Amino acid sequence: MKKLIFTAIAAMSLAACGPKDGEYTLHLLTTNDIHGTYFDSTYVNSDTRNSLMAVNAKVNDLREQYGSENVILIDDGDFLQGDNAAYYFNYVDTNTTHLYSRMAAYMYYDAVVAGNHDIETGHAVYDRVATELNAAGIPFLAGNAIRNDNGGRYLPEYTILKKNGLKVAVLGYDNANISAWLNESLWSGMKFQSLIPLVQEDVDRIIASEKPHAVIVAVHSGNGAGDGAVLESQGLDLFQSLHGVDFLVCAHDHRANTVNKEDICLINSGSHSRNLGHGTISISIKKGKVVAKSVDAELIPIDKNVCDEQMKAAFHDDYLKVKEFTLREIGALATPLYSRQAFAGMSDFINLIHTITLKSSGAQVSFAAPLSQNGIVKAGTLIYNDLFTIYPYENQLYKISMSGKEIVDCLEYSYDAWIQNPLTSGGHVLKIANRPDSRNGNTRWSFIGTSFNFDSAGGLNYTVDVTKPYGERVNVSSLADGSAFNLDEQYSVALTSYRASGGGDILKKGAGIDVANINDRVIETYPEIRELLYEFIQENGELRSEIMGDKSLLGEWYFAPKALTAPLLAHDIELLFGE
Repeated sequence: MKKLIFTAIAAMSLAACGPKDGEYTLHLLTTNDIHGTYFDSTYVNSDTRNSLMAVNAKVNDLREQYGSENVILIDDGDFLQGDNAAYYFNYVDTNTTHLYSRMAAYMYYDAVVAGNHDIETGHAVYDRVATELNAAGIPFLAGNAIRNDNGGRYLPEYTILKKNGLKVAVLGYDNANISAWLNESLWSGMKFQSLIPLVQEDVDRIIASEKPHAVIVAVHSGNGAGDGAVLESQGLDLFQSLHGVDFLVCAHDHRANTVNKEDICLINSGSHSRNLGHGTISISIKKGKVVAKSVDAELIPIDKNVCDEQMKAAFHDDYLKVKEFTLREIGALATPLYSRQAFAGMSDFINLIHTITLKSSGAQVSFAAPLSQNGIVKAGTLIYNDLFTIYPYENQLYKISMSGKEIVDCLEYSYDAWIQNPLTSGGHVLKIANRPDSRNGNTRWSFIGTSFNFDSAGGLNYTVDVTKPYGERVNVSSLADGSAFNLDEQYSVALTSYRASGGGDILKKGAGIDVANINDRVIETYPEIRELLYEFIQENGELRSEIMGDKSLLGEWYFAPKALTAPLLAHDIELLFGE
């Protein structure tokens, strides 16, 4: 550690004089979408997982190899959500400096970019973390977060690093589509602007004013298709159009890859501390000016079993706090829960979510999707960790007004992404494909669509005929209590803040609902769904199937015709998840 500090001071002294003529090589290291994987333990068993502890072991090796004055370390967002440790320091222990802020300082991050899930934690959390990071000398960037009051930036758009006498501009931006997923209360006082043309405008301005020797743009945006059609995935749109930029760091979609061109490289390290992005830039300086550059990029897999043991020791007390919180007993479960069962019809797993949202809100209908593909909660004692398996995100509960037709149209849209006609698809009811996994390249069966957008409805009696075309599949016979369901009547609908804000496009594209003005439909809002889940368990003590699946509350739905779909669904589930 002392050696790194001494080297950094020496580099700063050299930087003050400007670069001498010669050849320079800088190494860009990137992480993104770590989603709270701070520790190498799952807290509940002896399993080892990927973590920042293992990332730092590799970073230390590379700093030793290349010289710390030649290494730049950047995180591209989504670090405050996804794990018990993040949750604990977001909402439980709010007096201690946030664990991530301390780890980022320990690892000598040069810059950190905000992600959409970081904004999802709310102002109290990310404003605190921004202050802590800045105090540690780490800029927290989100250049497209534009203030409503004066049009300025809510968070800085760039920072200038001095590395071995060279000036490196690092620009950072959050996802442009945040308003479509998150309630405005979480990002009040600002708006999120499209990255095009904003990033290029900023790059041009910063090059003109700062005259950097290298430029890095880090965007918490998915790669996309490069066709300009998807606001949340503008990576390739930027990659094809940016000039004056050496590296474009992307994130958000968890798709680990690099794309190399002669003058710019794209790096997306994937997610959950599995890879370290590595960009190399060689720069020739003559008479104080850049006369030649070359860039290259690769992904470095992280060995989860090789950790920075000194870092583990430094944060061991924090680990023990999170472990104690995670293992706290909160109730009992009479029958195991399997999220995979929710893809084939009604199941205890998704019934529990519907039950909680309907009872907490008093709504007539609920929309809910399984938020984990293969989550398992064993029967027996429930611990706090199980809440994260059942409901991993910090979504609030909303109750809004919708017509019967809008409800049916939303279900039609949801099921169209979920299922297909087995008579014309080779016998598959679920919309799946046997294709390479974007994370590791291994071929496996997976959903073509995004499974956390597979909404079913609670509070209705209905069928989904898989042999019918889109628009004719969903047939609602009545509300759960047997009363008539009318397309023209208005109903109260419980759904997540993510869905109410436009997430998954189910409201907008399914029913043509103007999500920008969703507040006109909001009847009431409630706390986070995981909090409601905790209260439900406390109230009932032991969760049993009859409590989670009361048909007088939930109604009943199934894929039709049953004789055709039942064996085919069982086969599809086996292809996806094994026996």
